[in-house]
Amino acid sequence: MNRRDFLALTGTFTGGKLLLPNFLYSFSKQNAIFNPNQCLVFIQLNGGNDGLNTFIPFENELYYKARPTIALSKSEIISANNGMAFHPSLTDFARIQQNGDLTVIQNVGYPNPVRSHFRSQEIWQTAPEKQEYLTSGWLGRFLDIHCKEHTPTAGINIDAYDSFALLGKEPNSLTVRDPRSFSSLESVENKLATSTNPQLDFVRKVANSISEGAAEIQKAIAKTKDSDFLYPKSELSSKLKWISKLIKGNLNSNVYYTSTNGFDTHEEQLVTQKNKLLEVNNAVGAFYDDLKKANLLENVTLVVFSEFGRRVKENGGGTDHGTAAPMFVIGGNNKGKVIGNNPNLHDLDNGDLKHEFDFRSVYAALLKSKMDFDATKIGIINRPLDGIF
Repeated sequence: MNRRDFLALTGTFTGGKLLLPNFLYSFSKQNAIFNPNQCLVFIQLNGGNDGLNTFIPFENELYYKARPTIALSKSEIISANNGMAFHPSLTDFARIQQNGDLTVIQNVGYPNPVRSHFRSQEIWQTAPEKQEYLTSGWLGRFLDIHCKEHTPTAGINIDAYDSFALLGKEPNSLTVRDPRSFSSLESVENKLATSTNPQLDFVRKVANSISEGAAEIQKAIAKTKDSDFLYPKSELSSKLKWISKLIKGNLNSNVYYTSTNGFDTHEEQLVTQKNKLLEVNNAVGAFYDDLKKANLLENVTLVVFSEFGRRVKENGGGTDHGTAAPMFVIGGNNKGKVIGNNPNLHDLDNGDLKHEFDFRSVYAALLKSKMDFDATKIGIINRPLDGIF
């Protein structure tokens, strides 16, 4: 049975509510994991978010020269400081930074950048040393080492699709679309109980695991009251609300992952990016306030990133695939700084920004500071980036 057929079957069994990537073992009782007091939360902005119009070098005249129709004017930008400012949709990002809880890491990328969405996302999710193709994700490899026993809820992906980042040798993560509701698997289990077909037996074991896993998630949700903060009505807000519930319900996961689409702004960028950044801003703002009220912000580190930025020069209404872009780190007692130089628009690589920091150095810093973990154990040899925490 191939992976696509397996996911189709599990999707049928669960009504599309729960997908378990590489879930080969039965659930055991929830195990304590390495560091239950700290967790990492990742938001992946799919499509290649335009970093130059997100965190804006408004004092650089080359920015306006390269973008005569899509540059943000000096009257529109907010929270200007040291030549940089936020997109006007990012009012909560600016507020969080003013509170000292948001660090911006400028010009993040990797050598010999790839402009393919799929491949660049895969590079960010697997963190290979030299762009070799890997069969596991960087977070999956981390969980393989630091879960003392098989721990199915060590990593939680709130999404409709699996995240390669969480794939490891052991099934220490699961993908959940909607934690509220799980279809009954009893009829499926009964139908498969007497089967001698190895493929159906495999699926029956997965079905049993799903059923037990659903119970663990429901226990965590039951411990949590509705938030005092009204989350906006958006898909990303809903995802972050569920992550907050699971954190506050002590599910004991070290890693949460989710994503949002719509950042491939080849045309009509001003309107499209404005709306998408507003969605991200409002969802992150509610999540931040929720965790801060619950006195959990110091234990939760939120990381916002995209697979690449956009080209410096506009194409007449949008931007094409580029390279380096900023990453944002919120919470976790970060230092609330801007790390790195302002984008150098004088020294480009064939029209693209040169990366200043390798994203794997950021990963290494997150694992070292938040999980007391040496990233070289999972093949990340880059030196941890200083100054985030």
